[in-house]
Amino acid sequence: MRKELQIAIRFTLITTLLFGLVYPLIVTGLSQLLFPHQANGSLVQRDGKVIGSELIGQTFSSDGYFHSRPSSAGDGYDAANSSGSNLAPTNHALIERVQGDVARLHAENPAAAIPVDLVTASGSGLDPHISPAAADFQVPRVARTRNISQDALRALVAKHTESRQFGIFGESRVNVLALNLELDSAFPGKK
Repeated sequence: MRKELQIAIRFTLITTLLFGLVYPLIVTGLSQLLFPHQANGSLVQRDGKVIGSELIGQTFSSDGYFHSRPSSAGDGYDAANSSGSNLAPTNHALIERVQGDVARLHAENPAAAIPVDLVTASGSGLDPHISPAAADFQVPRVARTRNISQDALRALVAKHTESRQFGIFGESRVNVLALNLELDSAFPGKK
Protein backbone atom coordinates (compact mmCIF):
# COMPACT_ATOMS: atom_id res chain seq x y z
CA MET A 1 0.00 0.00 0.00
CA ARG A 2 2.84 2.36 0.84
CA LYS A 3 4.40 1.81 -2.58
CA GLU A 4 1.14 2.66 -4.36
CA LEU A 5 0.78 5.84 -2.28
CA GLN A 6 4.32 6.97 -3.21
CA ILE A 7 3.62 6.29 -6.89
CA ALA A 8 0.38 8.29 -6.70
CA ILE A 9 2.11 11.24 -5.01
CA ARG A 10 4.98 11.22 -7.53
CA PHE A 11 2.53 10.97 -10.43
CA THR A 12 0.49 13.89 -9.04
CA LEU A 13 3.60 16.07 -8.61
CA ILE A 14 4.97 15.25 -12.07
CA THR A 15 1.67 15.84 -13.87
CA THR A 16 1.11 19.05 -11.90
CA LEU A 17 4.52 20.35 -12.98
CA LEU A 18 4.08 19.23 -16.57
CA PHE A 19 0.50 20.38 -17.15
CA GLY A 20 0.32 23.19 -14.63
CA LEU A 21 3.66 24.88 -15.33
CA VAL A 22 5.69 23.51 -18.25
CA TYR A 23 2.85 23.18 -20.79
CA PRO A 24 1.35 26.67 -20.11
CA LEU A 25 4.83 28.25 -20.35
CA ILE A 26 5.50 26.53 -23.69
CA VAL A 27 2.10 27.52 -25.12
CA THR A 28 2.49 31.11 -23.87
CA GLY A 29 6.01 31.35 -25.28
CA LEU A 30 4.98 29.96 -28.67
CA SER A 31 1.96 32.25 -28.89
CA GLN A 32 4.11 35.29 -28.04
CA LEU A 33 6.63 34.22 -30.65
CA LEU A 34 4.24 33.24 -33.45
CA PHE A 35 1.16 35.43 -32.82
CA PRO A 36 2.17 38.35 -30.56
CA HIS A 37 -0.69 40.67 -31.60
CA GLN A 38 -3.36 38.05 -30.90
CA ALA A 39 -1.63 36.72 -27.76
CA ASN A 40 -1.71 40.20 -26.25
CA GLY A 41 -5.45 40.72 -26.81
CA SER A 42 -5.49 42.14 -30.37
CA LEU A 43 -5.18 45.62 -28.91
CA VAL A 44 -5.73 48.65 -31.14
CA GLN A 45 -3.41 51.60 -30.54
CA ARG A 46 -3.60 55.15 -31.77
CA ASP A 47 -0.72 57.55 -31.09
CA GLY A 48 0.84 55.04 -28.69
CA LYS A 49 -2.30 54.78 -26.57
CA VAL A 50 -4.49 51.65 -26.36
CA ILE A 51 -8.00 52.64 -27.42
CA GLY A 52 -9.65 49.24 -27.65
CA SER A 53 -9.45 45.67 -28.83
CA GLU A 54 -10.45 44.09 -32.12
CA LEU A 55 -12.17 41.39 -30.06
CA ILE A 56 -14.27 43.39 -27.58
CA GLY A 57 -16.95 45.85 -28.60
CA GLN A 58 -17.38 49.27 -27.10
CA THR A 59 -20.07 51.87 -26.91
CA PHE A 60 -20.23 54.69 -29.47
CA SER A 61 -23.03 57.11 -28.65
CA SER A 62 -22.30 60.11 -30.91
CA ASP A 63 -24.47 60.34 -34.02
CA GLY A 64 -21.27 60.82 -36.04
CA TYR A 65 -20.18 57.23 -35.40
CA PHE A 66 -21.51 53.80 -36.26
CA HIS A 67 -23.06 52.24 -33.17
CA SER A 68 -22.38 48.76 -31.87
CA ARG A 69 -25.09 46.29 -31.01
CA PRO A 70 -26.52 46.46 -27.45
CA SER A 71 -24.49 44.83 -24.71
CA SER A 72 -25.68 42.92 -21.65
CA ALA A 73 -22.20 42.64 -20.15
CA GLY A 74 -22.22 44.67 -16.93
CA ASP A 75 -22.64 48.35 -17.73
CA GLY A 76 -22.00 47.55 -21.39
CA TYR A 77 -19.01 45.81 -22.93
CA ASP A 78 -17.54 45.06 -19.49
CA ALA A 79 -15.26 42.07 -20.13
CA ALA A 80 -15.26 41.20 -16.42
CA ASN A 81 -19.03 40.67 -16.63
CA SER A 82 -19.28 38.87 -19.96
CA SER A 83 -22.66 37.26 -20.36
CA GLY A 84 -25.98 37.50 -22.04
CA SER A 85 -28.89 39.08 -20.20
CA ASN A 86 -30.48 35.69 -19.41
CA LEU A 87 -33.85 37.39 -19.82
CA ALA A 88 -36.58 35.27 -21.36
CA PRO A 89 -38.22 36.54 -24.57
CA THR A 90 -41.34 37.29 -22.52
CA ASN A 91 -39.49 39.29 -19.82
CA HIS A 92 -40.96 42.79 -19.56
CA ALA A 93 -37.57 44.48 -19.03
CA LEU A 94 -36.23 42.95 -22.24
CA ILE A 95 -39.40 43.75 -24.18
CA GLU A 96 -39.32 47.38 -23.02
CA ARG A 97 -35.64 47.78 -23.90
CA VAL A 98 -36.10 46.29 -27.36
CA GLN A 99 -39.25 48.36 -28.00
CA GLY A 100 -37.38 51.52 -26.94
CA ASP A 101 -34.49 50.67 -29.27
CA VAL A 102 -36.89 49.94 -32.13
CA ALA A 103 -38.70 53.27 -31.61
CA ARG A 104 -35.39 55.19 -31.53
CA LEU A 105 -34.07 53.43 -34.63
CA HIS A 106 -37.37 53.85 -36.49
CA ALA A 107 -37.21 57.61 -35.81
CA GLU A 108 -33.62 57.64 -37.08
CA ASN A 109 -34.38 55.84 -40.34
CA PRO A 110 -38.17 55.41 -40.79
CA ALA A 111 -38.05 53.97 -44.31
CA ALA A 112 -35.68 51.08 -43.57
CA ALA A 113 -36.20 47.72 -41.91
CA ILE A 114 -34.30 47.53 -38.62
CA PRO A 115 -31.63 44.79 -38.59
CA VAL A 116 -32.12 42.47 -35.63
CA ASP A 117 -28.54 42.87 -34.39
CA LEU A 118 -29.16 46.56 -33.63
CA VAL A 119 -31.75 45.63 -30.99
CA THR A 120 -30.42 42.33 -29.62
CA ALA A 121 -27.29 41.64 -27.60
CA SER A 122 -24.89 38.82 -28.39
CA GLY A 123 -24.52 35.84 -26.06
CA SER A 124 -21.29 37.21 -24.57
CA GLY A 125 -22.40 40.84 -24.59
CA LEU A 126 -18.97 41.73 -26.02
CA ASP A 127 -19.42 41.28 -29.78
CA PRO A 128 -17.34 43.92 -31.64
CA HIS A 129 -19.12 43.32 -34.95
CA ILE A 130 -22.38 44.29 -36.58
CA SER A 131 -23.89 42.94 -39.77
CA PRO A 132 -23.36 44.83 -43.04
CA ALA A 133 -27.13 45.50 -42.98
CA ALA A 134 -26.81 47.13 -39.54
CA ALA A 135 -23.96 49.31 -40.82
CA ASP A 136 -25.94 50.24 -43.93
CA PHE A 137 -28.94 51.16 -41.76
CA GLN A 138 -26.76 53.70 -39.93
CA VAL A 139 -25.23 55.28 -43.05
CA PRO A 140 -27.86 58.05 -43.44
CA ARG A 141 -27.43 59.22 -39.81
CA VAL A 142 -23.64 59.22 -39.92
CA ALA A 143 -23.59 60.92 -43.35
CA ARG A 144 -26.02 63.61 -42.20
CA THR A 145 -24.11 64.26 -38.95
CA ARG A 146 -20.69 64.38 -40.61
CA ASN A 147 -21.96 66.15 -43.72
CA ILE A 148 -20.47 63.58 -46.09
CA SER A 149 -21.96 61.54 -48.90
CA GLN A 150 -23.71 58.25 -48.24
CA ASP A 151 -21.81 56.71 -51.15
CA ALA A 152 -18.47 57.53 -49.48
CA LEU A 153 -19.69 55.91 -46.27
CA ARG A 154 -21.00 52.83 -48.06
CA ALA A 155 -17.58 52.43 -49.71
CA LEU A 156 -15.97 52.63 -46.27
CA VAL A 157 -18.39 50.02 -44.89
CA ALA A 158 -17.67 47.75 -47.88
CA LYS A 159 -13.93 48.12 -47.24
CA HIS A 160 -14.42 47.00 -43.62
CA THR A 161 -16.84 44.16 -44.33
CA GLU A 162 -15.21 40.86 -43.46
CA SER A 163 -16.53 37.77 -45.23
CA ARG A 164 -17.22 34.40 -43.66
CA GLN A 165 -14.21 32.81 -41.97
CA PHE A 166 -12.59 30.38 -44.38
CA GLY A 167 -15.53 31.10 -46.68
CA ILE A 168 -17.94 28.88 -44.70
CA PHE A 169 -18.07 29.81 -40.98
CA GLY A 170 -20.20 32.62 -39.59
CA GLU A 171 -21.68 35.53 -41.47
CA SER A 172 -20.28 38.65 -43.09
CA ARG A 173 -19.54 41.27 -40.45
CA VAL A 174 -18.17 44.76 -39.85
CA ASN A 175 -15.84 45.59 -36.95
CA VAL A 176 -17.33 48.79 -35.51
CA LEU A 177 -14.11 50.05 -33.87
CA ALA A 178 -12.06 49.61 -37.05
CA LEU A 179 -14.79 51.28 -39.13
CA ASN A 180 -15.07 54.27 -36.78
CA LEU A 181 -11.28 54.71 -36.63
CA GLU A 182 -11.11 54.74 -40.42
CA LEU A 183 -14.04 57.15 -40.46
CA ASP A 184 -12.06 59.58 -38.29
CA SER A 185 -8.98 59.16 -40.49
CA ALA A 186 -10.83 59.58 -43.77
CA PHE A 187 -12.98 62.49 -42.59
CA PRO A 188 -11.06 64.27 -39.81
CA GLY A 189 -12.83 66.97 -37.87
CA LYS A 190 -16.29 65.76 -38.86
CA LYS A 191 -17.77 64.04 -35.83
